[in-house]
Amino acid sequence: MGAFNRSTQVALGLSAFSFLLFLIAFSTPYWLVTDGRLEKPRFTNLGLWEVCFNNFQDIHRFYDNRFKGCMWVFEEEYYIIHDFLLPGFYIAVQFFATLCFVMCLIALPLTLALLRTSRDDDRNVVLLLTVGTCQVVGSIFGFIAVVIFGAKGDSRDWMPGWQNNDMGWSFALGVVGAVMLMPAGILYMIEARRERYKRLNEISNRQVSEYGDDYYQDQAHAAAAAIPSAPAPSSYFAPEPSRPRRPQPGHRAPSAPAPGGIQTDI
Repeated sequence: MGAFNRSTQVALGLSAFSFLLFLIAFSTPYWLVTDGRLEKPRFTNLGLWEVCFNNFQDIHRFYDNRFKGCMWVFEEEYYIIHDFLLPGFYIAVQFFATLCFVMCLIALPLTLALLRTSRDDDRNVVLLLTVGTCQVVGSIFGFIAVVIFGAKGDSRDWMPGWQNNDMGWSFALGVVGAVMLMPAGILYMIEARRERYKRLNEISNRQVSEYGDDYYQDQAHAAAAAIPSAPAPSSYFAPEPSRPRRPQPGHRAPSAPAPGGIQTDI
């Protein structure tokens, strides 16, 4: 835990707590309970996989069977009342709650692998992203399950004594567990994104440090060598040969002096 930052530690705590709550809700039969105001209620409590009756008899069927005690909802003895006991919305609640539980189970070994992986490992980002995705998807499935059960669980056309039926503590734990999975998964995904950008910055900085000044100097020398050399200045400004000056009008050109003589202008 010391190798992770604060956001990852918060995500680990939230995910562990929410998974524990949803596990309790998934396995306990107190999603729907009677409020205790009836002296002899025919229905006492119900969960996702277990229902408890007290001398219950379905008056809409021509059977004399009376059900008493708590049993698995798919028990063979309940076969004659499956169309009453297992309506469509209840099957949907079981389906989405199971998907949420499966996503939590998938995230559990991945979280354990994340705890054993260093932050410098390349698998760290993949594990963070995978765990976060599993928990976000599981939260969506769990939220759908609790919304459906909250809307249809205490309806008047399902369990007997619907006026005295209330949502139980197992349903409350399921709501809290499903909702808390969402921020935990989002924190994992944010941390994965942060680690990814951090590694990209490290790679870019490492490349700049390895190919820094020497690289740019070599590029400059190569560019200078590719430019043809300029001609010498003397080729452009070569001295012209001297020419005799033209005499001005009214003046005679001085005659060349004789060898050994003295030239005079008079």
